[in-house]
Amino acid sequence: MSRVRGVRSARGGSLNRRQPASVAYFTFESLDDFGELTHAITTRHGGVSQGRYASLNLTTGTGDEPQAVRENLDRVCATLGLRRGDVVSPNQRHTANVRRIEAMDRGQVYTGYDVFITDQPGVPLLLRYADCTPILIYDPCRGAIGVVHSGWRGTVQAAARAAVETLAHEYGSRPADMIAGIGPCIGPCCYEVGEDVIAAVRATFARPDDLLPAGSNGRRRFDLWAANHRWLSEAGVRRIELAGLCTVCRNDEFYSYRAEQGRTGHFGALMMLRKQMTESGKED
Repeated sequence: MSRVRGVRSARGGSLNRRQPASVAYFTFESLDDFGELTHAITTRHGGVSQGRYASLNLTTGTGDEPQAVRENLDRVCATLGLRRGDVVSPNQRHTANVRRIEAMDRGQVYTGYDVFITDQPGVPLLLRYADCTPILIYDPCRGAIGVVHSGWRGTVQAAARAAVETLAHEYGSRPADMIAGIGPCIGPCCYEVGEDVIAAVRATFARPDDLLPAGSNGRRRFDLWAANHRWLSEAGVRRIELAGLCTVCRNDEFYSYRAEQGRTGHFGALMMLRKQMTESGKED
């Protein structure tokens, strides 16, 4: 295992890079101490996909061979001790829609959601990314988790805040008890945006220019890291770990829609509870 310091980090956070076999993935330092929790941010290393999808692509939605994607997911699941047939995933639509996942949902694919939450053990949640922001949330007191897919649309729609609020509503979670990790995504160093995004950010956020730094060419860039950190913090989450890794700058590790002009695969964020929690917050 190797520790990777991000370009920028929150509260001293860092990612741990793991490669026990062929599959390489990252974990959040702040979540690694919880034995009842499995989580991972996959990379592009350790799979069988070829060409621009090389090699651990987890989506068929951009043209990769379905058999290769199935083999890649099999490898990820074997590495993490999961069953592929149990994995629940969405057809993401850049929304802030949240779905509560139950045990009976194992193996299902749901359209129109970009946030999954559950308190059920043995139900792996998988969302996919290629520059958008992965956010993992864990409440160790209630034994509940959430996984968020947040691009610029999801960010201006406050998908991260929706996850926190829905965890609180559905499971009685307190934001102060939650731990959140903001994973690798396109960074403010590289995310140059047009007037449509600028207008949406200015219509949504207080102090919007803090989230729209100007690059050396004078064009605005959207800081997804800071924007999603702000949503989580304003929702009451105190422990927030920021990977600070840009998927464009680190295209060697992650798929990037922008770096590869849209011809690329997707990496994944996975999260699963291994054990049921009691009302006291102890393992059952």
